[in-house]
Amino acid sequence: MSQLQEWVRRPRNESLLSVASGVLLVGAFAPFGLWPLAVVALAGAFWLWSGHGPRRAFWLGWLFGLGSFGAGTYWLYVSLHVFGNVPLPLAIGLMVALICFLSLYPALVAAIAGRLAPEAGWRRELLLLPALWAFAEWFRGWFLTGFPWLSVGYSQVDSPLAGLAPVIGIYGLGFVLALSAGLLLQFLALHHRRRLPPAAAFLALWLAAAGLAQVEWTEADGEPQRAALLQGSIPQDRKWDPEERQPTIDLYREMTEAHWDLADVIIWPEAALPVLYHQVRFQVLDPLAEEAAAHDTELFMGMLTREVEGHFYNTILKLDADEHHFYRKNQLVPFGEFFPVPDFIRNWMRMMSLPYSDFERGGKDQTPLQLGGRPIAASICYEDVFPREIRRPLPEASLLVNVSNDAWFGDTIAPHQHLEIARMRSLEMGREMLRSTNTGVSAIIGHRGEVRERLPQFETDALVGEFQHRRGATPFAVIGNWVNVPVFLVLIGVGGWFRRR
Repeated sequence: MSQLQEWVRRPRNESLLSVASGVLLVGAFAPFGLWPLAVVALAGAFWLWSGHGPRRAFWLGWLFGLGSFGAGTYWLYVSLHVFGNVPLPLAIGLMVALICFLSLYPALVAAIAGRLAPEAGWRRELLLLPALWAFAEWFRGWFLTGFPWLSVGYSQVDSPLAGLAPVIGIYGLGFVLALSAGLLLQFLALHHRRRLPPAAAFLALWLAAAGLAQVEWTEADGEPQRAALLQGSIPQDRKWDPEERQPTIDLYREMTEAHWDLADVIIWPEAALPVLYHQVRFQVLDPLAEEAAAHDTELFMGMLTREVEGHFYNTILKLDADEHHFYRKNQLVPFGEFFPVPDFIRNWMRMMSLPYSDFERGGKDQTPLQLGGRPIAASICYEDVFPREIRRPLPEASLLVNVSNDAWFGDTIAPHQHLEIARMRSLEMGREMLRSTNTGVSAIIGHRGEVRERLPQFETDALVGEFQHRRGATPFAVIGNWVNVPVFLVLIGVGGWFRRR
């Protein structure tokens, strides 16, 4: 063993390098966009975990998670304390608790690999670790309502691997990235005469992905239309102040009236007005619906609604002259829109004047909203993080529409990460997306995940541009993860069987 390897393999240095590998992984995501770092960071982590039993591997995997989730989701503090008014100690405690919990996923990947195949080799690096990594990311996107933020495949929306997204989706991309890291380790570990197979496999994998990027899985449906996406840029710490209510209503009404003749559809962001639907229906919304009909323009807006029985919903509202149509958010944000805590904790939160009320889920069987006579896949904020939520109305839905309020994140990396996630949904589904946000990043996204037009953050403006309905379906839009997950499990089983043999 070389002196460098001896230095790296010292327990303290291994621990520090595991954290550093996790931090390095964050550089692959937006806003940095250094997508090759995803392969490098995973390869470094996999190498550090090798040669260890499950206990030590678990520790190193957990440290890797602390580095990646700590550096990649630090903005939770801003959402909780700066804008959510959660007391500082509690905000820090919740953020640290979530980061520590999320770090268990790479820790378990490392521990299981340390049990089944602790020593470096092709079975571990080309079968077991890629399958374990991809399965853990899929499970993280589902377990306890799911938190799939920073799934490693999102970092590849601008890389040659992007061509695989319409076929195998975000978790399939995670498998391919982990496999690429394993091939890199094999290349570095073998003598020069035996390096050709892993190098050729790596090159073939990436070239095949680049080739698939040339395939058009869907096609344009009808003539292009024009959209106006309104970005009111209301600061989150002032949004719900009583004195801001009327100025905000006036702002969105004036911005809308200025675009009646410039767009076929106007879209407001999530919860654009600091009021409930029933409070402004007759004075504000019904007159706007009549104006929209007179100008032959469709109008969508994010709005909070309350039913007679007292249930609250986060809603997208479509205004028609004769009827208002609703899409109610189904995938809610834990501790933001619902609080999975026992009653005694709710009572404590009530005494401390902390938020504790829940929104209701809209349900999976809602009738899709329509735009231009075609059904669309509507989503609100956090829902676009979940491929299953966006897939549900497809392939009938011809367009993706997302309204969001990323003001909760402030001027952090989170809005850029969220835009990257939205781009991946368009790429997976082969659909364009209209994305209207309160403070940015508002954008029109093409069906290949490219940002065609966008507004600067924190500016009050309207993004006016063309969009296109599309028909047809990508393989992933049809199949989802029904093939990915069984394949991951089979490969894990095969890796374990080789170990027993």
